[in-house]
Amino acid sequence: MKPIDRTEVLGLAGYEVVRERFRTRVIAEKKRRRVQLGPNVSVLFENRDTTLLQIQEMIRTERITRPSAIQHEIDTYNENLAGDDELCCTLMIEIVDPVERDAFLRAAVGFERHVSLVVLDERVAARAVAREGQQADRTTAVHYLKFPLPDSISRALRAARTARTAPEVVLRVDHPIYQAEARLPPESVVLLGEDLRE
Repeated sequence: MKPIDRTEVLGLAGYEVVRERFRTRVIAEKKRRRVQLGPNVSVLFENRDTTLLQIQEMIRTERITRPSAIQHEIDTYNENLAGDDELCCTLMIEIVDPVERDAFLRAAVGFERHVSLVVLDERVAARAVAREGQQADRTTAVHYLKFPLPDSISRALRAARTARTAPEVVLRVDHPIYQAEARLPPESVVLLGEDLRE
């Protein structure tokens, strides 16, 4: 996936002009990219638009105007984008009660190492994008993950748009304290195939 370039990122005033229309479009796209994985986890498969929205919203929220600070945001979010023959996602552990959430995060150390995609009966383990501030005695509530795909799966997903049926794609977590799986709807599989063509 092509990284976000500085020329694609609007300044504060320019973004305000297009913000409502851009946000509305990308939020609708996110709904087709989001997968509920059991009662406490959701996964959003990211693409260039979802990443650009995150950059623009961060710049807007933090009122960032210094060119070096803007570039830092771009570089940080570009790390989350998929490379060639990869898919990328943001995994969110969603537990409202802070005490319950804290206990879960402490018990779920290594959570990111227990996430995988199953496509064409082949399991692809997630690879976590390293982040500062990670602690050895707990996991984080947000994980940035990449799935490096073998050629057979990449080809099948790329062909999903024109094939009569999209391949079955199952997202799975098998941590000792949390097990869940979800089959992606065909529409979402097609979107993932389109991501691999970017």
